[in-house]
Amino acid sequence: MTERPLLLLDVDGPLNPFRDPFAALRGYASHRMRPDVWLSYRDPESRRARRGLRVRLHPGHGARLLALPFDLAWATAWTHQANTLVAPRIGLPDDLPVIEWPELFARDPDGLFWKTRPLLDWAAGRPFAWVDDMITEEDRAWVAAHHPSPALLLRVHPRHGLRERDFTALSAWAAAVTGAGR
Repeated sequence: MTERPLLLLDVDGPLNPFRDPFAALRGYASHRMRPDVWLSYRDPESRRARRGLRVRLHPGHGARLLALPFDLAWATAWTHQANTLVAPRIGLPDDLPVIEWPELFARDPDGLFWKTRPLLDWAAGRPFAWVDDMITEEDRAWVAAHHPSPALLLRVHPRHGLRERDFTALSAWAAAVTGAGR
């Protein structure tokens, strides 16, 4: 196989370990941001909306992600704001493709995560690794049954964010899929 697999990235959880109060000790920088999806659930006059969302990002993650043998794309409710708010702070290009969700947080009739079906449609049969904090066993089973190419659904805990073992797993999976490891 010569085509590189896709790496579909979520922001909150994998890149922003929002449940880790000690992320700064692991090299994460704290930023205040006002993503549209977050603001849509807040009173615009509230103190919280004025202060913004605390987002913890690791400045080295961009280079690590770009070094992986994938074509990167955003799979996040941040949509295009991932390119303008997140990408420059971690060293990613500001023009990565973005999955356009038909409806954010839509309830799935079979209990799948709301991103699963649209993400599979967007991947259009290409091999992909999906990094998210909300992936379930039901999502894995559904993707295995409905996607014709290899897929890795990598659940990242929102207290830890991307860790060394995640980068190792992504690299090994991509090498196996592309045949680069042979």
